[in-house]
Amino acid sequence: MKLAGNTVLVTGGASGIGLALAERFLKAGSTVIVCGRREDKLKEARQKHPGLHTRVCDVAQEAERLTLAEWATKEFPGLNVLVNNAGIQRRVNLVDEQEAWGKTQQEIAINLEAPIHLCSLFVPHLREQPTAAIVNVTSGLAFTPAVFAPVYCATKAALHSFTMSLRYLLSKTSVEVVEIVPPAVNTALGGTGLHTFGAPLDEFADSVMGRMDSGELEVGFGTSEVRRNASREENDAFFQEMNSRWA
Repeated sequence: MKLAGNTVLVTGGASGIGLALAERFLKAGSTVIVCGRREDKLKEARQKHPGLHTRVCDVAQEAERLTLAEWATKEFPGLNVLVNNAGIQRRVNLVDEQEAWGKTQQEIAINLEAPIHLCSLFVPHLREQPTAAIVNVTSGLAFTPAVFAPVYCATKAALHSFTMSLRYLLSKTSVEVVEIVPPAVNTALGGTGLHTFGAPLDEFADSVMGRMDSGELEVGFGTSEVRRNASREENDAFFQEMNSRWA
């Protein structure tokens, strides 16, 4: 998919990977709308990039997803790219820790329920556009899960599977289905300071966006590029090695 000349909606676009993707679409000449739960973060993003359009939306809530889809397609009838980026990562030991189900339910709702529902809501509109795309942001942990974040990994693995099915279902339409597979990236995902060891955000975003612009449909970076191309045996071995430190 080309980065220029689009009208793009990015969920979770006020910071981190979402904002980095939005910045590059904007720089390429696309109209960009970002949504997020926090109005203050959206305001900061708009101050940094006055060309951004913003919308407060908690994608964990079905009613807010419905309202977002109705508003976006009405206010931006040329909208032709949906980027499902919003996500949370909780580090929790489900075996030894007891917690209210609501926390796990919210993680599933934001990471998996929301992108599936938003795809369903936007596909009829996107199919009417001459060119269109859905971009789902998953994770290298979809291929080799980390035991410290079991729900996050499960949601990203499910989203990877859903993305493959959706790509096949839309293969004879004008809608491309793209998957971005990030490694650990230096953002505040999961909490401030947890991913300082990760790939530099700008380096990651420049690489994956450049490869999307050249037509690739599944794009990783660094370690996640290795993981998505590895054999089952290689990923199983890496799973044991990576998680042995958490046992």
